[in-house]
Amino acid sequence: MSRSLVILIVVLLVLVGGLFFLAGRQTEKQPVQVEKAVSLENLQN
Repeated sequence: MSRSLVILIVVLLVLVGGLFFLAGRQTEKQPVQVEKAVSLENLQN
């Protein structure tokens, strides 16, 4: 096989491996409740 074909295969394997690595990571975070002061003028219609 030519050198460029081997390099291409290695790059593709690294990319696919990186995708599987990132897909398997636990990235969920608990939602944070944010309280804001709301003026009564905005609630009146």
